[in-house]
Amino acid sequence: MKKASFIYLLIYLFCGGKLIANGVCIVDAPTGSVFRLVSGNVKVVTNDQIATVTSTSVFRNYSGNDTKIKFGFPMTETASAISLRWQNEGIWYQADFSPQPQDTTLPGGGGGGPLPDPNLESYLGKTPLYFDLDQIIKADSFLTVELVYVDLLPYAFSKVTFLLANNYTGLQSQPVESQHFEFSLSSQRTIEAIDLLSHSGAMVQNIGNTATVEWTADNQLADTDYYLEYQLNADQLGLFPFSTYLQDTSANCDGYGQGFFAFIIEPDPSENTAVIDKVFTLIIDRSGSMSGEKMIQARDAASFIVNHLNPGDKFNLVSFSSDITSFKPNHVPYNITNQNAALNYIDGLIASGSTNISGAFSEAIPDFSNSNENVANIIVFFTDGQATAGITTTQGILDHVQGLISTYHVEGLSIFTFGIGSDANTQLLTLLANNNDGLSEFLESQDLQSAISNFYLTIQNPVLLHPQIEFTPPVVYATHPENLPNLFKGQQLILVGRYQEPTDVNLHFSGTAFGQPVAYDYTVSLADSSVQSLQFLPRLWAKQTMKDLYQEFFSYPTGSPEAAAIQETIVGISLCYGVISPFTSFEDNSGGGGGGTVEADERIDPAIAFSFSIAPNPFVENTVVYFETSQDWFETASVEIYDINGRLIRALKLPIGGKGAYTLDWDGMDALGNILPRGVYAIKLSLGEQWIVRRVVKI
Repeated sequence: MKKASFIYLLIYLFCGGKLIANGVCIVDAPTGSVFRLVSGNVKVVTNDQIATVTSTSVFRNYSGNDTKIKFGFPMTETASAISLRWQNEGIWYQADFSPQPQDTTLPGGGGGGPLPDPNLESYLGKTPLYFDLDQIIKADSFLTVELVYVDLLPYAFSKVTFLLANNYTGLQSQPVESQHFEFSLSSQRTIEAIDLLSHSGAMVQNIGNTATVEWTADNQLADTDYYLEYQLNADQLGLFPFSTYLQDTSANCDGYGQGFFAFIIEPDPSENTAVIDKVFTLIIDRSGSMSGEKMIQARDAASFIVNHLNPGDKFNLVSFSSDITSFKPNHVPYNITNQNAALNYIDGLIASGSTNISGAFSEAIPDFSNSNENVANIIVFFTDGQATAGITTTQGILDHVQGLISTYHVEGLSIFTFGIGSDANTQLLTLLANNNDGLSEFLESQDLQSAISNFYLTIQNPVLLHPQIEFTPPVVYATHPENLPNLFKGQQLILVGRYQEPTDVNLHFSGTAFGQPVAYDYTVSLADSSVQSLQFLPRLWAKQTMKDLYQEFFSYPTGSPEAAAIQETIVGISLCYGVISPFTSFEDNSGGGGGGTVEADERIDPAIAFSFSIAPNPFVENTVVYFETSQDWFETASVEIYDINGRLIRALKLPIGGKGAYTLDWDGMDALGNILPRGVYAIKLSLGEQWIVRRVVKI
């Protein structure tokens, strides 16, 4: 697998992306016609910095007509949806996971491009989640939508921030009848302070390792974003473990075992921890397309970085369009003279000409010739367009950069890339970062200054280079990130992984600092039972695994067998763990008229209940139905298999001879012996008047 650094996650954590409080029911996108928001309820359950957010919104159809809608939710890039359900005419329905990408076509137009109505476009943001509701919503009736998602909160120097966009005034001028915000926090570190800074009158309770914040308002405009901060004890650092061991064998849908863990590792952020010097180059795009506001923000971001270098650092600046210029022929020490000269160089940058990306790296990389591995070697590169001069093909530029690194014997170089606007070469920038222990991020032009400036603060103070983790005994596997990033003061490394058997393990965390080996050892007890408060861990593992795979996906040509195989793997993980990915979506299988799949997928009398599960799930060739009952049943259970369209494709029988456990193999074929394609299937097990439906995924 190609390198996939965890650093690409860090920028999301520290740039403070918004979480969203309420979705929107879109009737007509060009005119901005939406259902009225009647109430909004947000419940956030947070463990350290890992949040599970439940947004429940009630809408009313004041359009005067029975109509269909499309639900939109402005998700952040780091959030992953795990559940969506809705209530229409008093009945709750649960959305299914579909192995198809979401449909971005909007009612009345849109087609995934810029929305005609600017307020709707602004509210939905860059990475919205969409859900097509097939049911008709009657005039003057209510619709409730509940979305649940997980996210990692922005963290820096022991302070965590939580920001939810709750300004709905661009979509409706009427007040919202009820607004409720509830935030509960459990932390392994002492909570020094917590407050909802955006809204007065919140009820706050903090008892050390747990805290709650609650705010309620009636008949007020939803005109203020929620902004909450909490400060953790800065002296309680080291390693913080989470682990849970799922008891239900059906939860082991990928064969990796039932144990899930996450470790948070952070160095001392105080002056007691020495900072490793860095050798730093900023590559600035000044081609013609960067003119105007983008060039102003680019200059401001570059100036911010120059003003925040550390004594002992060496730096250089490279700017490019058709031609390439460099601040100095080589890296120079950071001092007041070079700082002022660099600021004057930045002030003189003017946007014009073509985009010569290969030429920019030809100028920048030789500066790192025979680089010293005892310092942090970093390139930050941003551009807003495709290469139009020099080498112009994606593969050609990638080969050119790797050739330069080899020719000039550059060791330990990290390249971080930023794409600005809609014309940036996503694949090129992703692979430049992915192949060189960096990250890629894609920004709107208005994000440029703040995103790059905030990101620089996260890599300003390196404290541990080339980190590695070893486990004894070697019972831990499937860890992400696979290649650990350098560790920086005030920031965290979050490692997720799996284990088969609960046990005590020694974690040996090592690296280099100032040319000397550094090592830390921790003893961790991996849980032997299911921990209710940590049920987010399987989905967090799936989320992080899919992110690494998505990075690798870009390393192959679109449509290639390798890319298709990675995509299929991501789809399987997404469906297995119930976490939306770029290749999956929520789907309404209610049948449109309300007579389809309701939230309850079982009809059982608890007094005579039986249970069944399916494993492995997802499966490749065959899977097994596991049935268990404590009752004296002496009859044959019916096992029916349906495709995603509700068609019966296979009927099997399972004889039951009293109390006990039974199994039934399914070979993944239909009634005619045809091998079924990958996708989602439903298995219905019926015994008398009792039945249960379970979904299974074939990959």
